[in-house]
Amino acid sequence: MDIKAYIETGVIESYVLGMADAQEAAELLQMARKYPEVQQAIDAFEASLEQQALASAVAPHAHVKDSLFTILAPEFKKEDHKTRLVAFGWSRYVAAASVILLVASAALNVYFYSQFKSTSTAYQALLIEKNSLIADNQQMQTKALDLYNNMQMMTDPSMIKVSMQGVPGKENSLATVFWDSKSKDVYLLPNKLPQAAVGKQYQLWAIVDGKPVDAGVMDACTGLCKMKNIPAAAAFAITLEKKGGSPTPTIDQMYVLGKVG
Repeated sequence: MDIKAYIETGVIESYVLGMADAQEAAELLQMARKYPEVQQAIDAFEASLEQQALASAVAPHAHVKDSLFTILAPEFKKEDHKTRLVAFGWSRYVAAASVILLVASAALNVYFYSQFKSTSTAYQALLIEKNSLIADNQQMQTKALDLYNNMQMMTDPSMIKVSMQGVPGKENSLATVFWDSKSKDVYLLPNKLPQAAVGKQYQLWAIVDGKPVDAGVMDACTGLCKMKNIPAAAAFAITLEKKGGSPTPTIDQMYVLGKVG
């Protein structure tokens, strides 16, 4: 994706100013997490707004109040010169009001930008939370579907179930092979196997005519692990090998073994 072109579409300005819809905002937040340039552009635009607001925030001098009273006091005292002072007094009122409005405007700019910043941050947090909940829900639905499919597969009459018990010294280990008698696809359920050490991986073997045949390594999977297609086998076994598997099994690293039928 052309990130520069995406940034120049104006979506960042719309988002920061609160004019982007929910879909545009969600997409922008995802892009910001994925591409640092997008987040930098958001921060830069927010910083520019803040600078503009602060630039107009001219703090009044301490003597402004006293000066205003000095300017206005004569207007209340010179009642005998009322006609002459009307125009002059009005101009001074306007000048004083202008100063007050300038100070008030600057203060309001800072206040409203602060409120906008706070609201924008809260909206962004809620949007992230919403997306997180949606992702968690989708993940749970996927796991539930996988579990359902696994249960359907394991209870299929065409499936041959091979229980592999722990060999001497590893009696607590247990795994099950589900072998499709029609397609010859093999699925492995690691019921109870120790956590493989770093750099190690469990490997399934099919015993064919007394010889071990590689049936695949066990990757991280939930439920049933899809292994290699095995046309024929008298037994299955699992050994712990180096990561990526081995062409021949390490016999002293065998954990479980089970005969077919």
